[in-house]
Amino acid sequence: METFCSRRGSRARGGVEENILAIIDGNDSKDTQDANDDRIVFLQAVRAASLDQDKAAPPTFKMCEAVFQILRVVKSPELIMESFRLLDEIEKRFPRVDLSDKGAESSQPMVVEEAWSPFVFSSDITAGKEDTAGECSSGPFDSAVFYLLIQDLAEVINTTKFSTLDIKSLRKMLMFQYLINVLEGDFVSRNKAYEETMKWMFVKESLLSMLLSSRRISYKVLMKDCLSIMCGLCQVSGELDNDLASSNSSMEKPSQHEDIAVVLALPEVRNATRTAMQKLLTMIMDLDMSRKKADSQGSTTRADGVRTPLIEIILDELTYDTDMLSHFLQTYSEPKWKLEIVMQYFAKYTAKAHLSLPSPHNEVKCNFDSKDKVKRNTLVELCENLISAYRSLKSSYGKMEILPLGKEALFTAAAILSMET
Repeated sequence: METFCSRRGSRARGGVEENILAIIDGNDSKDTQDANDDRIVFLQAVRAASLDQDKAAPPTFKMCEAVFQILRVVKSPELIMESFRLLDEIEKRFPRVDLSDKGAESSQPMVVEEAWSPFVFSSDITAGKEDTAGECSSGPFDSAVFYLLIQDLAEVINTTKFSTLDIKSLRKMLMFQYLINVLEGDFVSRNKAYEETMKWMFVKESLLSMLLSSRRISYKVLMKDCLSIMCGLCQVSGELDNDLASSNSSMEKPSQHEDIAVVLALPEVRNATRTAMQKLLTMIMDLDMSRKKADSQGSTTRADGVRTPLIEIILDELTYDTDMLSHFLQTYSEPKWKLEIVMQYFAKYTAKAHLSLPSPHNEVKCNFDSKDKVKRNTLVELCENLISAYRSLKSSYGKMEILPLGKEALFTAAAILSMET
């Protein structure tokens, strides 16, 4: 079992909390300048009480909840950005989960029991809230709400011109970034503890594991939407940069449907959202790897359920969508999993008889020792061999399309692998 720590301060903070919350009392749903002014003062007060002091105590549950509420309902870009920054800084300053300092042999995640979290996984949340979760102004995030957020993001990225994104779209991207940072802060420490102790319960009780194991979502559809979002952000990256570079007049006089602050924030928000999505995919693949280890050791049970490993879903999607393959290789940059994905792609979808053909440019080397064991070539040599094999195939079969992977994509993949050695 986990060790619970109350290091967020056990002393009463009721007075401070009451005074700070009184600033926005009664203004939760109001959209007036006075209400927004009060919200700005409130955010400043939370920052001053929790972050601007060397030994400051973390904000209380209600204070965090109120800041998150501001992020979810306000229409002011300034308030959206400031509430996001405040939540993100609080998350970094006061992590919910950390490893103990007792050494590797006894490492276990220390959980702050009373800490606020935007996630609550419970069957008590009604279906009515789930149906309106994407736009609801209150209530925690569970698997169904997160699922709807991802669907909204996919729709925004695939159907909206980025130079005219509205406030709601900006808020959704920032909310997604914050939620991924929360999942990361919880999962990384737990997974590290699992690797040191091999206690599956540490990972099983992570927010990420509970999020994905819910029967209230379609896991495969969720993962496909995540891939679509990340690759879609890569696709529009150049288009957005060109639009912003040539839209000085529109930026000086934004239309009634545009906000200059939103337009100026787009490049940073777009890139940060893409990075957050990469974090999510990487964490899920790390979770799958830990789950595989736990399975082999007999640590899992039927209650853990069965889930298709994300890497298999990625391989299937890249196989049937060559455009996605190119965008994925361009935007996904985590070396370990990028290498694994590309190599599994070659192994699964490229016939090994093809790869072993001799090349006039660079002969494929395959040496055996006295015990008939294969000596591993360097990764660079392997990439060169892949390129040579493809050239041999092209020269033998002319213009015939004999591989599911285009020449340019194959060369790109091999070049990326070569650069990362």
